Amino acid sequence: MGEPLKPLRNGIVGAGKISGACLSTLERLTSLRLTAVTDLDRSRAQAVAEHAPAGRPVPVAPSVAALAARDDMDAVLNLTIPAAHADVALAALGAGKHVYGEKPLAANRKEADAVPAAAREAGTRVACAPDTVLGTGTQTARKAVDDGLIGRPLAATAFMTGAGRERWHPDPEFYYWSGGGPLLDMGPYYLSALVHLLGPVVRVIGASSRPRTRRTIGSGPRAGHTFPVAVDTHVTGVLEHTGGALSTLVMSFDIHAARLPRIEVHGTDASLSVPDPNVFDGPVEIHRGDGWETLPVSAGYRGAGRGVGLADLAEALPAGRAHRASAELAAHVLDIMLTLMDAAEQGRALPVTSTCERPSPAADGPAR
Repeated sequence: MGEPLKPLRNGIVGAGKISGACLSTLERLTSLRLTAVTDLDRSRAQAVAEHAPAGRPVPVAPSVAALAARDDMDAVLNLTIPAAHADVALAALGAGKHVYGEKPLAANRKEADAVPAAAREAGTRVACAPDTVLGTGTQTARKAVDDGLIGRPLAATAFMTGAGRERWHPDPEFYYWSGGGPLLDMGPYYLSALVHLLGPVVRVIGASSRPRTRRTIGSGPRAGHTFPVAVDTHVTGVLEHTGGALSTLVMSFDIHAARLPRIEVHGTDASLSVPDPNVFDGPVEIHRGDGWETLPVSAGYRGAGRGVGLADLAEALPAGRAHRASAELAAHVLDIMLTLMDAAEQGRALPVTSTCERPSPAADGPAR
């Protein structure tokens, strides 16, 4: 057993739906401690503050700047909407704090370049969701690939299909603003998993559509309200990885039902079924010619929850190692997505000009 970690003191910006899942993780991990919270809606921030881990209410800061300036804080957990990700990150980095942010890293390439640059200048670190790929599902699949169980990887498929967020979300408009849509919303989970499994992407080709220009809210107090759609809601593409494997990707808010697998990886010797990258675990199955068999869990954080990427950062800092949910990976994933949309608009294959180091594998064991 290693020495106990000094807790990484963090403050939450954004007390929306995802904050509850993160609070559950903070409550279980000794490497993290919540010290403050802020939100544009003070009542939401107050609710989070009163339900802080270990039953210790924390202060509600009046603004992002005030929260980032606190002396009892090492990192900012940025849980805001995508359009605010870069602004909040830059404010925290300017105050000398580390940042762990929700995906995507930023809304565009300029912002995505600015955030890591600000971290380098400040001597701090930036981590970014998704951290689900650090769980036992994706990591056990990655170990199977790395151990050569499927032979040389040749191809992969990744499918995320649904009928749209407005069916269940009471305030779904931001999913359909610039920076939203199925690709930027859910693509980070699938593309981060594909980079873990097969390495960075060097070239893409794609197509996209927007079958409906307005959507109708289906639940909550605003049910029946319609709103405009500003982004394409069905995206498909082919990705070429550095090793030559080709991944086929479909991201859609326009499919009512499907029986598609989440992710499959196919090699010269076998095929691999990978669980939903939006969750941490799930069975990994391999087909070597005589039917599917489930592989034992062999890698990844066990019992992980949302925010384990921040715990990985807390562990990486004193160890002097790279954290796995890196800004470089998140920036590359964002670049893949934006290049795919450019390719769809232009109707031709385009190179992905960014790259990243394939993150180090996460060994089998619990987060601390």
